Amino acid sequence: EDLLNLISSQFGGDLVVQKVWTYDSGVGAGGAEIVAYDEASKRLFVTNAATDRIEVLDVENGTKVGELDPLGSPNSVAAHNGLIAVAAEGATVQSIGHVAFFDGRTLAFIRTVPAGALPDMVTFTSDGKFVLVANEGEPDTDYVNDPEGSVTIIDLKRGINNATARTASFAPFNSRKQQLIDAGVRIFGPGSDADGLATVAQDLEPEYIATDGTTAYVVCQEANAIATIDIRTARVLRIDPLGFKDHSLVGNAIDASNSDGAINITNWPVYGAYMPDAIATFTYFGRTFIVTANEGDAREYDGFSELSRVRPLLLDPDAFPDAATLQANVNLGRLNITTTLGDTDDDGDFDELYCYGARSFSIWTPDFTGRLRLIYDSGEDFEQITADRLPAFFNSTNSAADFDSRSDDKGPEPEAVAIGTVFGGRFAFIGLERIGGIMIYDLTQPTQPEFVDYINDRFDAPGGDSGPECVVFVPFLKSPLVTPIIAVANEISGTTSVYRVSRDFTLPPWLADLFAGVIPDLF
Repeated sequence: EDLLNLISSQFGGDLVVQKVWTYDSGVGAGGAEIVAYDEASKRLFVTNAATDRIEVLDVENGTKVGELDPLGSPNSVAAHNGLIAVAAEGATVQSIGHVAFFDGRTLAFIRTVPAGALPDMVTFTSDGKFVLVANEGEPDTDYVNDPEGSVTIIDLKRGINNATARTASFAPFNSRKQQLIDAGVRIFGPGSDADGLATVAQDLEPEYIATDGTTAYVVCQEANAIATIDIRTARVLRIDPLGFKDHSLVGNAIDASNSDGAINITNWPVYGAYMPDAIATFTYFGRTFIVTANEGDAREYDGFSELSRVRPLLLDPDAFPDAATLQANVNLGRLNITTTLGDTDDDGDFDELYCYGARSFSIWTPDFTGRLRLIYDSGEDFEQITADRLPAFFNSTNSAADFDSRSDDKGPEPEAVAIGTVFGGRFAFIGLERIGGIMIYDLTQPTQPEFVDYINDRFDAPGGDSGPECVVFVPFLKSPLVTPIIAVANEISGTTSVYRVSRDFTLPPWLADLFAGVIPDLF
Protein backbone atom coordinates (compact mmCIF):
# COMPACT_ATOMS: atom_id res chain seq x y z
CA GLU A 1 0.00 0.00 0.00
CA ASP A 2 2.78 2.45 0.90
CA LEU A 3 4.58 1.68 -2.36
CA LEU A 4 1.37 2.20 -4.34
CA ASN A 5 0.79 5.48 -2.52
CA LEU A 6 4.29 6.66 -3.40
CA ILE A 7 3.74 5.82 -7.05
CA SER A 8 0.20 7.18 -7.31
CA SER A 9 1.13 10.37 -5.46
CA GLN A 10 3.25 11.31 -8.46
CA PHE A 11 0.05 11.69 -10.48
CA GLY A 12 -1.69 13.91 -7.94
CA GLY A 13 -1.43 17.66 -8.34
CA ASP A 14 -2.21 20.50 -5.98
CA LEU A 15 -4.39 19.79 -2.97
CA VAL A 16 -7.74 21.55 -3.17
CA VAL A 17 -9.62 22.27 0.07
CA GLN A 18 -13.11 23.78 -0.14
CA LYS A 19 -15.55 24.51 2.66
CA VAL A 20 -18.85 22.70 2.17
CA TRP A 21 -20.85 23.95 5.13
CA THR A 22 -20.67 25.39 8.66
CA TYR A 23 -23.03 24.59 11.51
CA ASP A 24 -23.31 27.18 14.26
CA SER A 25 -24.29 25.85 17.68
CA GLY A 26 -25.55 29.31 18.58
CA VAL A 27 -23.94 29.34 22.01
CA GLY A 28 -20.48 30.68 21.14
CA ALA A 29 -17.50 29.55 23.21
CA GLY A 30 -17.65 25.87 24.14
CA GLY A 31 -20.37 25.12 21.60
CA ALA A 32 -18.15 22.83 19.54
CA GLU A 33 -14.99 21.24 20.94
CA ILE A 34 -14.52 17.64 19.79
CA VAL A 35 -16.01 16.11 16.65
CA ALA A 36 -16.26 12.46 15.60
CA TYR A 37 -17.55 10.88 12.38
CA ASP A 38 -19.61 7.71 12.29
CA GLU A 39 -19.51 6.00 8.90
CA ALA A 40 -22.50 3.75 9.68
CA SER A 41 -24.92 6.64 10.21
CA LYS A 42 -23.06 9.21 8.07
CA ARG A 43 -23.24 11.66 10.96
CA LEU A 44 -20.98 13.94 12.92
CA PHE A 45 -21.12 13.92 16.71
CA VAL A 46 -19.92 17.14 18.37
CA THR A 47 -19.39 17.89 22.06
CA ASN A 48 -21.18 21.02 23.28
CA ALA A 49 -19.73 21.98 26.66
CA ALA A 50 -22.18 24.89 27.02
CA THR A 51 -25.22 22.60 27.00
CA ASP A 52 -23.57 19.37 28.24
CA ARG A 53 -24.88 17.57 25.18
CA ILE A 54 -23.57 15.91 22.02
CA GLU A 55 -25.01 17.54 18.92
CA VAL A 56 -25.67 15.19 16.01
CA LEU A 57 -25.19 16.61 12.51
CA ASP A 58 -25.94 15.28 9.05
CA VAL A 59 -22.54 15.26 7.36
CA GLU A 60 -23.96 15.97 3.89
CA ASN A 61 -25.69 19.26 4.69
CA GLY A 62 -24.76 20.24 8.23
CA THR A 63 -28.28 20.14 9.67
CA LYS A 64 -28.80 19.10 13.26
CA VAL A 65 -30.69 15.83 13.51
CA GLY A 66 -30.60 15.21 17.24
CA GLU A 67 -28.57 15.27 20.42
CA LEU A 68 -27.27 12.91 23.07
CA ASP A 69 -27.25 13.29 26.85
CA PRO A 70 -24.02 11.71 28.19
CA LEU A 71 -25.15 12.08 31.84
CA GLY A 72 -22.32 14.46 32.67
CA SER A 73 -20.22 17.19 31.14
CA PRO A 74 -18.81 15.75 27.88
CA ASN A 75 -15.10 16.15 27.20
CA SER A 76 -14.68 13.94 24.15
CA VAL A 77 -16.55 11.76 21.68
CA ALA A 78 -15.54 8.92 19.36
CA ALA A 79 -17.39 6.70 16.89
CA HIS A 80 -16.93 3.32 15.23
CA ASN A 81 -19.38 1.51 12.96
CA GLY A 82 -22.54 2.83 14.60
CA LEU A 83 -21.31 2.83 18.20
CA ILE A 84 -20.76 6.21 19.84
CA ALA A 85 -18.61 6.65 22.96
CA VAL A 86 -18.69 9.84 25.04
CA ALA A 87 -16.21 10.60 27.82
CA ALA A 88 -17.99 12.53 30.58
CA GLU A 89 -16.61 13.81 33.86
CA GLY A 90 -18.08 13.19 37.27
CA ALA A 91 -19.74 15.56 39.72
CA THR A 92 -16.36 17.22 40.30
CA VAL A 93 -13.24 17.24 38.16
CA GLN A 94 -11.51 15.01 40.73
CA SER A 95 -14.27 12.40 40.97
CA ILE A 96 -14.68 9.30 38.82
CA GLY A 97 -16.14 9.85 35.37
CA HIS A 98 -17.58 7.46 32.82
CA VAL A 99 -17.98 6.60 29.16
CA ALA A 100 -21.54 6.73 27.85
CA PHE A 101 -22.36 4.56 24.82
CA PHE A 102 -25.07 5.25 22.24
CA ASP A 103 -26.38 3.78 19.00
CA GLY A 104 -25.31 6.15 16.23
CA ARG A 105 -28.29 5.34 14.02
CA THR A 106 -31.18 5.47 16.52
CA LEU A 107 -29.37 7.73 19.03
CA ALA A 108 -30.57 5.39 21.77
CA PHE A 109 -28.64 5.26 25.03
CA ILE A 110 -27.01 1.88 25.64
CA ARG A 111 -25.01 1.97 28.89
CA THR A 112 -22.19 3.62 30.81
CA VAL A 113 -18.81 2.19 31.79
CA PRO A 114 -16.85 3.77 34.67
CA ALA A 115 -13.58 5.52 33.85
CA GLY A 116 -11.04 7.42 35.93
CA ALA A 117 -10.87 11.00 37.21
CA LEU A 118 -11.54 13.55 34.47
CA PRO A 119 -11.86 11.33 31.38
CA ASP A 120 -10.60 13.92 28.90
CA MET A 121 -10.25 12.01 25.62
CA VAL A 122 -11.78 8.85 24.20
CA THR A 123 -10.88 6.86 21.09
CA PHE A 124 -11.55 3.49 19.45
CA THR A 125 -8.88 1.22 18.08
CA SER A 126 -9.20 0.94 14.31
CA ASP A 127 -10.79 -2.52 14.55
CA GLY A 128 -13.34 -1.34 17.12
CA LYS A 129 -12.33 -3.98 19.67
CA PHE A 130 -11.21 -1.52 22.33
CA VAL A 131 -12.11 1.93 23.59
CA LEU A 132 -9.34 3.87 25.32
CA VAL A 133 -9.89 6.78 27.70
CA ALA A 134 -7.30 9.28 28.89
CA ASN A 135 -8.14 10.05 32.52
CA GLU A 136 -6.32 13.32 33.14
CA GLY A 137 -6.66 13.39 36.92
CA GLU A 138 -6.21 17.14 37.39
CA PRO A 139 -5.82 18.51 40.95
CA ASP A 140 -8.30 20.87 42.53
CA THR A 141 -7.55 24.59 42.54
CA ASP A 142 -5.88 24.42 45.97
CA TYR A 143 -3.73 21.50 44.79
CA VAL A 144 -4.84 19.41 47.75
CA ASN A 145 -6.91 16.73 46.01
CA ASP A 146 -4.74 15.37 43.20
CA PRO A 147 -6.12 12.10 41.79
CA GLU A 148 -3.99 9.73 39.76
CA GLY A 149 -3.92 9.98 35.99
CA SER A 150 -4.58 6.74 34.16
CA VAL A 151 -5.90 5.16 30.96
CA THR A 152 -9.09 3.10 30.97
CA ILE A 153 -9.18 0.32 28.37
CA ILE A 154 -12.66 -1.00 27.59
CA ASP A 155 -12.78 -4.40 25.90
CA LEU A 156 -15.63 -4.65 23.37
CA LYS A 157 -14.72 -7.99 21.80
CA ARG A 158 -17.82 -9.65 23.32
CA GLY A 159 -20.08 -6.74 22.47
CA ILE A 160 -21.02 -3.55 24.25
CA ASN A 161 -23.40 -5.24 26.68
CA ASN A 162 -20.61 -7.55 27.85
CA ALA A 163 -17.89 -4.89 27.84
CA THR A 164 -15.24 -5.01 30.55
CA ALA A 165 -12.84 -2.31 31.64
CA ARG A 166 -9.26 -2.40 32.89
CA THR A 167 -7.01 0.41 34.07
CA ALA A 168 -3.53 1.05 32.74
CA SER A 169 -1.94 2.61 35.80
CA PHE A 170 1.23 4.65 36.18
CA ALA A 171 1.58 3.54 39.82
CA PRO A 172 4.24 0.88 38.99
CA PHE A 173 6.48 3.79 37.98
CA ASN A 174 6.18 5.54 41.36
CA SER A 175 9.34 3.85 42.59
CA ARG A 176 11.18 5.07 39.49
CA LYS A 177 10.37 8.73 39.96
CA GLN A 178 13.92 10.03 40.27
CA GLN A 179 14.99 7.93 37.31
CA LEU A 180 12.25 9.50 35.19
CA ILE A 181 13.11 13.00 36.38
CA ASP A 182 16.77 12.45 35.57
CA ALA A 183 15.76 11.27 32.10
CA GLY A 184 13.82 14.49 31.50
CA VAL A 185 10.22 13.63 32.39
CA ARG A 186 8.74 16.68 34.15
CA ILE A 187 7.47 15.44 37.53
CA PHE A 188 7.19 18.56 39.62
CA GLY A 189 3.71 19.04 41.11
CA PRO A 190 3.56 19.43 44.89
CA GLY A 191 2.64 16.38 46.93
CA SER A 192 3.22 14.35 50.05
CA ASP A 193 6.09 12.16 48.86
CA ALA A 194 9.36 12.37 50.75
CA ASP A 195 10.72 14.83 48.16
CA GLY A 196 7.66 17.06 48.53
CA LEU A 197 6.42 16.16 45.06
CA ALA A 198 3.42 14.21 43.83
CA THR A 199 3.81 10.57 42.91
CA VAL A 200 4.45 9.67 39.27
CA ALA A 201 0.87 8.44 38.93
CA GLN A 202 -0.51 11.68 40.35
CA ASP A 203 1.71 13.93 38.27
CA LEU A 204 1.23 12.29 34.86
CA GLU A 205 -1.97 13.71 33.40
CA PRO A 206 -2.90 11.85 30.17
CA GLU A 207 -4.15 14.31 27.58
CA TYR A 208 -4.54 12.49 24.29
CA ILE A 209 -4.24 8.97 22.86
CA ALA A 210 -3.32 7.58 19.45
CA THR A 211 -2.98 3.90 18.60
CA ASP A 212 -1.53 1.67 15.91
CA GLY A 213 -3.94 -1.12 16.80
CA THR A 214 -1.96 -2.98 19.46
CA THR A 215 -0.04 -0.15 21.10
CA ALA A 216 -1.33 3.12 22.54
CA TYR A 217 0.75 6.28 22.65
CA VAL A 218 -0.45 8.60 25.39
CA VAL A 219 0.56 12.23 25.72
CA CYS A 220 1.22 13.47 29.25
CA GLN A 221 1.34 17.12 28.26
CA GLU A 222 2.58 18.90 31.38
CA ALA A 223 5.19 16.18 31.90
CA ASN A 224 6.44 16.72 28.31
CA ALA A 225 6.34 12.96 27.80
CA ILE A 226 4.61 10.17 25.91
CA ALA A 227 3.72 6.87 27.56
CA THR A 228 3.58 3.64 25.58
CA ILE A 229 0.87 1.16 26.59
CA ASP A 230 0.23 -2.41 25.53
CA ILE A 231 -3.51 -2.41 24.86
CA ARG A 232 -4.11 -6.14 25.29
CA THR A 233 -2.54 -6.30 28.76
CA ALA A 234 -3.42 -2.75 29.83
CA ARG A 235 0.19 -2.28 30.93
CA VAL A 236 2.29 0.86 30.68
CA LEU A 237 5.50 -0.24 28.98
CA ARG A 238 7.57 2.92 29.11
CA ILE A 239 7.47 6.69 29.59
CA ASP A 240 9.61 8.70 27.20
CA PRO A 241 10.61 12.34 27.74
CA LEU A 242 10.33 14.44 24.58
CA GLY A 243 13.16 16.83 25.36
CA PHE A 244 13.37 20.47 24.39
CA LYS A 245 13.62 22.58 21.27
CA ASP A 246 16.51 25.04 21.09
CA HIS A 247 15.14 28.38 19.92
CA SER A 248 18.66 29.78 19.54
CA LEU A 249 19.24 27.58 16.50
CA VAL A 250 18.68 28.70 12.92
CA GLY A 251 15.21 27.59 11.81
CA ASN A 252 13.79 27.55 15.35
CA ALA A 253 13.16 31.27 15.84
CA ILE A 254 10.10 32.63 17.68
CA ASP A 255 8.44 35.97 18.29
CA ALA A 256 8.82 36.25 22.06
CA SER A 257 7.27 39.65 22.84
CA ASN A 258 3.74 41.00 22.74
CA SER A 259 4.84 44.54 23.58
CA ASP A 260 7.07 45.48 20.65
CA GLY A 261 4.22 46.21 18.24
CA ALA A 262 5.91 44.27 15.45
CA ILE A 263 6.50 40.86 13.94
CA ASN A 264 9.93 39.89 15.23
CA ILE A 265 10.66 36.20 14.64
CA THR A 266 14.15 35.90 16.07
CA ASN A 267 16.47 33.36 17.65
CA TRP A 268 16.60 33.61 21.44
CA PRO A 269 18.54 31.72 24.15
CA VAL A 270 15.42 29.81 25.20
CA TYR A 271 14.35 26.16 25.14
CA GLY A 272 10.78 25.13 24.31
CA ALA A 273 9.13 22.09 25.86
CA TYR A 274 7.23 20.26 23.11
CA MET A 275 4.25 19.46 25.38
CA PRO A 276 1.90 18.12 22.68
CA ASP A 277 -1.85 18.22 22.87
CA ALA A 278 -3.32 16.13 20.05
CA ILE A 279 -1.31 13.33 18.45
CA ALA A 280 -1.94 10.93 15.58
CA THR A 281 -0.19 7.84 14.24
CA PHE A 282 0.38 6.34 10.81
CA THR A 283 2.49 3.49 9.45
CA TYR A 284 4.97 3.65 6.58
CA PHE A 285 6.44 0.41 5.29
CA GLY A 286 5.53 -1.25 8.59
CA ARG A 287 7.04 1.43 10.81
CA THR A 288 4.93 3.51 13.20
CA PHE A 289 5.19 7.29 13.11
CA ILE A 290 3.66 9.65 15.67
CA VAL A 291 2.67 13.20 14.75
CA THR A 292 2.34 15.72 17.58
CA ALA A 293 0.77 19.19 17.70
CA ASN A 294 3.14 20.97 20.10
CA GLU A 295 0.79 23.31 21.97
CA GLY A 296 2.37 23.66 25.42
CA ASP A 297 0.59 24.01 28.75
CA ALA A 298 1.48 25.38 32.20
CA ARG A 299 0.25 24.36 35.61
CA GLU A 300 -1.35 27.46 37.09
CA TYR A 301 -3.50 26.91 40.18
CA ASP A 302 -4.24 28.89 43.33
CA GLY A 303 -2.26 26.36 45.33
CA PHE A 304 0.66 26.09 42.92
CA SER A 305 1.89 27.84 39.81
CA GLU A 306 5.02 27.29 37.75
CA LEU A 307 4.44 30.34 35.53
CA SER A 308 6.64 33.43 35.43
CA ARG A 309 7.72 36.12 33.00
CA VAL A 310 11.42 36.37 32.23
CA ARG A 311 11.64 39.99 33.34
CA PRO A 312 11.51 39.50 37.17
CA LEU A 313 13.84 36.50 37.24
CA LEU A 314 17.39 36.52 38.52
CA LEU A 315 19.49 35.36 35.58
CA ASP A 316 22.95 33.87 36.01
CA PRO A 317 25.49 36.50 34.92
CA ASP A 318 27.78 33.95 33.29
CA ALA A 319 25.00 32.28 31.31
CA PHE A 320 23.31 35.59 30.45
CA PRO A 321 25.92 38.40 30.43
CA ASP A 322 23.40 40.54 28.51
CA ALA A 323 20.59 39.90 30.99
CA ALA A 324 19.47 43.54 31.19
CA THR A 325 18.93 43.67 27.45
CA LEU A 326 17.27 40.25 27.26
CA GLN A 327 14.86 41.11 30.07
CA ALA A 328 13.51 44.20 28.33
CA ASN A 329 9.83 43.73 27.51
CA VAL A 330 10.47 44.17 23.79
CA ASN A 331 12.90 41.23 23.89
CA LEU A 332 12.39 38.31 26.30
CA GLY A 333 10.96 40.15 29.30
CA ARG A 334 7.35 39.27 28.59
CA LEU A 335 7.90 35.62 27.63
CA ASN A 336 6.19 33.09 29.89
CA ILE A 337 8.54 30.42 31.21
CA THR A 338 8.50 27.68 33.85
CA THR A 339 10.23 28.20 37.18
CA THR A 340 10.60 24.44 37.63
CA LEU A 341 13.52 24.21 35.19
CA GLY A 342 16.64 26.22 34.50
CA ASP A 343 18.51 26.52 37.80
CA THR A 344 21.01 23.86 36.84
CA ASP A 345 23.40 24.41 39.77
CA ASP A 346 20.78 25.06 42.48
CA ASP A 347 22.19 28.47 43.40
CA GLY A 348 18.94 30.39 43.12
CA ASP A 349 19.37 31.97 39.69
CA PHE A 350 18.43 30.75 36.22
CA ASP A 351 21.13 29.31 34.01
CA GLU A 352 18.64 28.29 31.30
CA LEU A 353 15.16 29.37 30.27
CA TYR A 354 12.33 27.02 29.29
CA CYS A 355 9.08 28.15 27.68
CA TYR A 356 5.86 26.30 26.86
CA GLY A 357 5.26 24.51 23.57
CA ALA A 358 7.35 24.35 20.42
CA ARG A 359 5.05 26.35 18.09
CA SER A 360 5.32 23.50 15.60
CA PHE A 361 4.35 19.97 14.74
CA SER A 362 6.78 17.07 15.07
CA ILE A 363 7.15 13.50 13.87
CA TRP A 364 8.54 10.79 16.17
CA THR A 365 9.18 7.09 15.72
CA PRO A 366 10.19 4.30 18.11
CA ASP A 367 13.76 3.06 17.71
CA PHE A 368 14.78 -0.59 18.09
CA THR A 369 14.52 -0.26 21.89
CA GLY A 370 11.05 1.29 21.74
CA ARG A 371 12.22 4.76 22.71
CA LEU A 372 10.69 7.62 20.74
CA ARG A 373 13.08 9.54 18.51
CA LEU A 374 12.44 12.90 16.88
CA ILE A 375 12.83 12.68 13.11
CA TYR A 376 11.21 15.96 12.03
CA ASP A 377 10.06 19.29 13.44
CA SER A 378 8.46 22.11 11.46
CA GLY A 379 10.71 24.64 13.16
CA GLU A 380 9.53 28.23 12.83
CA ASP A 381 7.21 27.50 9.89
CA PHE A 382 3.92 28.30 11.60
CA GLU A 383 4.88 31.81 12.69
CA GLN A 384 6.64 32.56 9.40
CA ILE A 385 3.65 31.37 7.35
CA THR A 386 1.04 33.20 9.41
CA ALA A 387 3.19 36.34 9.33
CA ASP A 388 3.27 36.12 5.54
CA ARG A 389 -0.38 35.20 5.00
CA LEU A 390 -2.08 37.22 7.76
CA PRO A 391 0.37 39.92 8.90
CA ALA A 392 -2.35 42.16 10.35
CA PHE A 393 -3.53 39.35 12.63
CA PHE A 394 -0.17 37.73 13.47
CA ASN A 395 -0.28 35.81 16.77
CA SER A 396 -3.77 37.09 17.56
CA THR A 397 -5.65 35.43 20.37
CA ASN A 398 -8.69 33.35 19.47
CA SER A 399 -11.24 35.66 21.09
CA ALA A 400 -10.17 38.90 19.38
CA ALA A 401 -8.27 40.09 16.32
CA ASP A 402 -5.50 41.34 18.57
CA PHE A 403 -2.20 41.63 16.68
CA ASP A 404 0.84 40.08 18.42
CA SER A 405 -1.06 39.37 21.65
CA ARG A 406 0.09 35.74 21.96
CA SER A 407 3.74 36.12 21.04
CA ASP A 408 4.73 36.00 24.71
CA ASP A 409 2.67 32.86 25.33
CA LYS A 410 2.94 29.95 22.88
CA GLY A 411 2.29 31.92 19.70
CA PRO A 412 -0.17 30.20 17.33
CA GLU A 413 -0.57 27.18 19.66
CA PRO A 414 -0.92 24.11 17.42
CA GLU A 415 -3.69 22.16 19.07
CA ALA A 416 -5.27 19.58 16.77
CA VAL A 417 -3.96 17.12 14.19
CA ALA A 418 -5.44 14.61 11.79
CA ILE A 419 -3.79 12.50 9.09
CA GLY A 420 -5.33 11.21 5.89
CA THR A 421 -4.54 9.96 2.41
CA VAL A 422 -5.78 11.87 -0.65
CA PHE A 423 -5.10 10.23 -4.03
CA GLY A 424 -1.90 8.58 -2.91
CA GLY A 425 -0.54 11.43 -0.86
CA ARG A 426 -0.52 11.36 2.93
CA PHE A 427 -1.31 14.71 4.55
CA ALA A 428 -1.33 16.19 8.04
CA PHE A 429 -3.99 18.75 8.94
CA ILE A 430 -2.92 20.80 11.98
CA GLY A 431 -5.28 23.22 13.74
CA LEU A 432 -3.86 26.43 15.25
CA GLU A 433 -5.82 27.27 18.38
CA ARG A 434 -5.10 31.00 18.58
CA ILE A 435 -4.87 32.72 15.20
CA GLY A 436 -6.98 29.88 13.84
CA GLY A 437 -6.92 27.95 10.60
CA ILE A 438 -5.48 24.66 9.42
CA MET A 439 -1.89 24.05 8.34
CA ILE A 440 -1.53 21.30 5.73
CA TYR A 441 1.67 19.30 5.17
CA ASP A 442 2.46 16.47 2.78
CA LEU A 443 3.78 13.48 4.78
CA THR A 444 4.05 11.06 1.87
CA GLN A 445 7.73 10.78 2.72
CA PRO A 446 7.69 11.03 6.55
CA THR A 447 11.27 12.21 6.97
CA GLN A 448 10.78 15.04 4.47
CA PRO A 449 7.38 16.69 5.04
CA GLU A 450 6.48 19.56 2.73
CA PHE A 451 4.24 22.53 3.47
CA VAL A 452 1.18 22.50 1.21
CA ASP A 453 -1.26 25.22 2.28
CA TYR A 454 -2.74 27.22 5.12
CA ILE A 455 -6.51 27.77 5.19
CA ASN A 456 -8.12 30.32 7.49
CA ASP A 457 -11.43 32.09 6.90
CA ARG A 458 -11.72 33.53 10.41
CA PHE A 459 -10.95 37.09 9.29
CA ASP A 460 -12.68 36.99 5.91
CA ALA A 461 -16.10 38.01 7.18
CA PRO A 462 -18.10 38.15 10.43
CA GLY A 463 -18.94 34.72 11.74
CA GLY A 464 -15.76 32.93 10.66
CA ASP A 465 -14.44 29.89 12.49
CA SER A 466 -12.27 30.59 15.53
CA GLY A 467 -10.33 28.30 17.86
CA PRO A 468 -10.03 24.92 16.06
CA GLU A 469 -9.96 22.36 18.85
CA CYS A 470 -10.33 19.13 16.88
CA VAL A 471 -9.80 18.00 13.28
CA VAL A 472 -11.09 14.69 11.90
CA PHE A 473 -10.24 13.23 8.49
CA VAL A 474 -12.77 11.06 6.65
CA PRO A 475 -11.30 9.00 3.78
CA PHE A 476 -12.89 8.73 0.36
CA LEU A 477 -14.42 5.29 0.87
CA LYS A 478 -16.19 6.40 4.07
CA SER A 479 -17.26 9.86 2.89
CA PRO A 480 -20.74 10.55 1.52
CA LEU A 481 -19.45 13.66 -0.28
CA VAL A 482 -17.64 11.81 -3.10
CA THR A 483 -14.22 13.09 -1.95
CA PRO A 484 -12.36 12.84 1.37
CA ILE A 485 -13.39 15.45 3.92
CA ILE A 486 -12.10 17.04 7.10
CA ALA A 487 -14.42 18.12 9.89
CA VAL A 488 -13.27 20.85 12.26
CA ALA A 489 -14.78 21.73 15.65
CA ASN A 490 -14.06 25.34 16.61
CA GLU A 491 -14.24 25.97 20.34
CA ILE A 492 -14.41 29.79 20.45
CA SER A 493 -16.89 30.38 17.61
CA GLY A 494 -18.89 27.29 18.59
CA THR A 495 -19.01 26.21 14.96
CA THR A 496 -18.39 22.95 13.15
CA SER A 497 -17.23 23.07 9.53
CA VAL A 498 -16.74 20.44 6.86
CA TYR A 499 -14.24 20.79 4.02
CA ARG A 500 -14.03 18.74 0.84
CA VAL A 501 -10.44 17.68 0.08
CA SER A 502 -9.32 16.72 -3.43
CA ARG A 503 -6.34 16.96 -5.77
CA ASP A 504 -5.92 18.36 -9.26
CA PHE A 505 -5.10 15.47 -11.56
CA THR A 506 -1.82 15.90 -13.39
CA LEU A 507 0.59 13.63 -15.22
CA PRO A 508 4.31 13.78 -14.47
CA PRO A 509 6.33 15.23 -17.37
CA TRP A 510 7.91 11.91 -18.31
CA LEU A 511 4.51 10.24 -18.66
CA ALA A 512 3.01 13.21 -20.51
CA ASP A 513 5.92 13.06 -22.95
CA LEU A 514 5.37 9.33 -23.44
CA PHE A 515 1.70 9.81 -24.27
CA ALA A 516 2.52 12.87 -26.42
CA GLY A 517 4.58 10.66 -28.71
CA VAL A 518 1.63 8.30 -29.16
CA ILE A 519 -1.34 10.66 -29.06
CA PRO A 520 0.16 14.10 -29.75
CA ASP A 521 -3.20 15.89 -30.08
CA LEU A 522 -3.92 15.30 -26.37
CA PHE A 523 -0.76 17.02 -25.16
